[in-house]
Amino acid sequence: MTFYGTIIGAGLALGLAFGCAAVSAAPAEDTQKQDPQKQDLKNTIYLDTKDGRITILLRPDLAPKHVAQIEALTKKGFYNGLVFHRVIDGFMAQTGDPTGTGTGKSDLPDIPAEFSGEAFKRGTVGMARSQDPDSANSQFFICFGDASFLNHKYTIVGQVVAGMEVVDKIKKGDKADNGAVTSPDKIVKMQIAAGATKK
Repeated sequence: MTFYGTIIGAGLALGLAFGCAAVSAAPAEDTQKQDPQKQDLKNTIYLDTKDGRITILLRPDLAPKHVAQIEALTKKGFYNGLVFHRVIDGFMAQTGDPTGTGTGKSDLPDIPAEFSGEAFKRGTVGMARSQDPDSANSQFFICFGDASFLNHKYTIVGQVVAGMEVVDKIKKGDKADNGAVTSPDKIVKMQIAAGATKK
């Protein structure tokens, strides 16, 4: 993989520079909490960090192949212990790289792009990739705020429906170093809600 650590290509760097200033005060449509009884537990992810639980509703209606891959890796325990290696305040927190460098991926095949008309906003979960649109594999990111400059360029796989306050606590990286994090926070455990163990 080349340049996998950057989910935005050089052409989007300017958009990031302007985007961060505009999104830091994103409205708290925030947790967008749903009634747990009404959630689709088979397509719901529990992502636990040291600060609490993030609940993600996956969107197979938007990206069935990407969602299937995330679910398969989650069931294997692939994400447990992986760090948030790239975290840019006001933009996003990225994880899913077993090497922790931004260049790694799983042993499953890369996935063809499944871009949609859905907008990137606070709590959106998208797939990281290299400059090749069909290179997404295991890395994903959670948006801290509006990131509409990513629309139609990256695959959306889900939305945080509870726990954005936990996302906000993920240790931030150095913007001057493309969000690289020293002693990063990690995913303690990631599991499918259906059949999940207690916190």
